[in-house]
Amino acid sequence: MKLSNTNQRRIIIEELRKLDTHPTADELYIIVREKIPQISLGTVYRNLELLSKKGQILKLELTGKQKRFDGNIENHYHLRCTKCGRVVDIEIDDMLEIDKKLNELVDRLSLDGYRLELSGICEICKTEK
Repeated sequence: MKLSNTNQRRIIIEELRKLDTHPTADELYIIVREKIPQISLGTVYRNLELLSKKGQILKLELTGKQKRFDGNIENHYHLRCTKCGRVVDIEIDDMLEIDKKLNELVDRLSLDGYRLELSGICEICKTEK
């Protein structure tokens, strides 16, 4: 079933894709309200859940943390900073071999997908010492 692209959904996706901060629903709600003042927090939550189920955005359910969302649906990895809680994209060429092996597992075992979560201290926190 195709998901209709309402004005609210379009703006939620547009605003999410402008960000590289992987916002929570609450954080994105504040941003979206600037474009659609009458939108409710519940509407933002419902649309984010629906958009993630349809594969149009990513829902990041990081260990022990509030759900965050990512407009970049390309295969990539995230680092969750254990100091500040920030979630940052990780671009590592060496991950191609890991991707290849994981995709082989997905095909061989009929997995629905996989998640690799990196945790540590982000560059910003590391330089702050």
